[in-house]
Amino acid sequence: MSSSAPTPGPRFAVLKTEQLNAAQKKTLDSILSGPRAAGDPGAADRLLNGGPFNVWLRSPELGDRLQQVGAFIRYDSSLGLRLNELAILITARFWTSQYEWYAHYPMAMRAGLAPQIADELARGLRPTTMKEDETAVYDFCMQLHREKQVDDATYGRALALFGEQGVVDLIGVCGYYTAVSMTLNVGRVPLPAGEPLPLAPLSAS
Repeated sequence: MSSSAPTPGPRFAVLKTEQLNAAQKKTLDSILSGPRAAGDPGAADRLLNGGPFNVWLRSPELGDRLQQVGAFIRYDSSLGLRLNELAILITARFWTSQYEWYAHYPMAMRAGLAPQIADELARGLRPTTMKEDETAVYDFCMQLHREKQVDDATYGRALALFGEQGVVDLIGVCGYYTAVSMTLNVGRVPLPAGEPLPLAPLSAS
């Protein structure tokens, strides 16, 4: 994995709700009607000022389809929150996606992932204190990202622990958050003012 230093400055101006065309408003309303809003009256501004949605609204039909996949991945995956968030952090680290890591690190902590696992992962290390199910997720995700394939032994361990649905959901979380990472990195979506970048660049390995 490798990363160059990020170039300052977002590439997509933050949209205001009053600027949205009909298709964009429909997509934003769809997002706000789901679990991400959670009754938050400021959810529209929050979602437009962070994460991929401000970028995706430039292609609102694609954005709506992606956010629907994301809602399932985030809230309904068969893997459970701890393993799901581990897979998200692995993907964020692979892509050195600063905003994705910033957003999901606290979620992973709340879901019960050990801080040492996340901290070693952030440094590009294989975590040393993983449980059996965490090891299966780590090996599956890292192999899929790096090798673009998963060998029989790694697949078999994931299948035995998570079943076929779990394996497919694990592929899904890697794929969806790869798309999110691409969006955040290309869009240069910034962290909130004053927040330090959580991930150091990794040299090629």
